[in-house]
Amino acid sequence: MKKIVIVIALFLITVGFTSQREDAFEPGEWFKFRVHYGIVNAGYATLEVKEDVRNNKKVFHAIGHGYSTGMTDLFFGINDNYESYFDKLTRKPYQYVRKINEGGYTKNEEGFFNQDENKVLVKDYKNKNEKTVSVTENVQDAVSAFYYLRNYPTIDKLKPGESIVLDMFFDGEIIKFKLKFIGREDIETKFGTISTMIFRPLVLSGRVFKEEESLTIWISDDDNKIPIRIKASLTVGSIKADLDGFKGLKYPFSVKVKQE
Repeated sequence: MKKIVIVIALFLITVGFTSQREDAFEPGEWFKFRVHYGIVNAGYATLEVKEDVRNNKKVFHAIGHGYSTGMTDLFFGINDNYESYFDKLTRKPYQYVRKINEGGYTKNEEGFFNQDENKVLVKDYKNKNEKTVSVTENVQDAVSAFYYLRNYPTIDKLKPGESIVLDMFFDGEIIKFKLKFIGREDIETKFGTISTMIFRPLVLSGRVFKEEESLTIWISDDDNKIPIRIKASLTVGSIKADLDGFKGLKYPFSVKVKQE
């Protein structure tokens, strides 16, 4: 259970590549997800993008926050914060922040990217140490990857079965993340009927996930490309996250049939 919000965060954060297409987002965008573990309302996750300055230039500053509520909070107490500062044109990250508390398991670190030398300086404030890690070219952090992929140049032209592969730096190492496009589907939400694109990331089965294709994410099939629904089958139980609120979208939110 203590991994619920990390699972959601990783999901929300893994959909895209650099591109020439028009940005799918702009500063001021914010959305919120309601997370269920089985039939229990386990918590919420939010993600927003602002504008900031790094290396004397304006950059995007994305902030993700996941937290437990009710009985889940009483027994497990999840409070996770993920941040990323990344370039407005290349989507390359300058810095990430990861500060989490998951049922007593805590982590407090920042990573500083040197994209010219393909290195990341990781500062571990909890254990009071730091290290430099060699990374691949064009590597993303967990949060920047989400925005990087939303602008994938041919995302609208993917065919079922085709995959996108991304190098992501997480937990001190490079993760080769593979995201498979499944197809399109209209789904019912609190906002009405929404046309979506379905993606399924390949994950490690066993400790957390039931199978390699245990995770499924529905993305709005419009110019915004925002997550609408996430489902995951775990080794114990299942989780579901639905879009619960939003504001500041760059493009109109496409709804086929609005709920009364």
